[in-house]
Amino acid sequence: MERNFDVIVERDDEGYYVASVPALPGCHTQAKSLDEVNLRIREAIELCIEVDGFPEQNLEFVGIQRIVIAA
Repeated sequence: MERNFDVIVERDDEGYYVASVPALPGCHTQAKSLDEVNLRIREAIELCIEVDGFPEQNLEFVGIQRIVIAA
């Protein structure tokens, strides 16, 4: 069975790319390059599914919004 997962990729202050999968809580990784983070998040997804199974709820990706809060 083939499933699609949305992945959020961000870059931290040290230049690492951080990838997470909202549909799989706790499924995240990081790497120095986009190519490497893509490889690693694919492995992380496979491991998360192996351990926890496929998520029961299938969420549809709508978008990302940036909210600014005064600090």
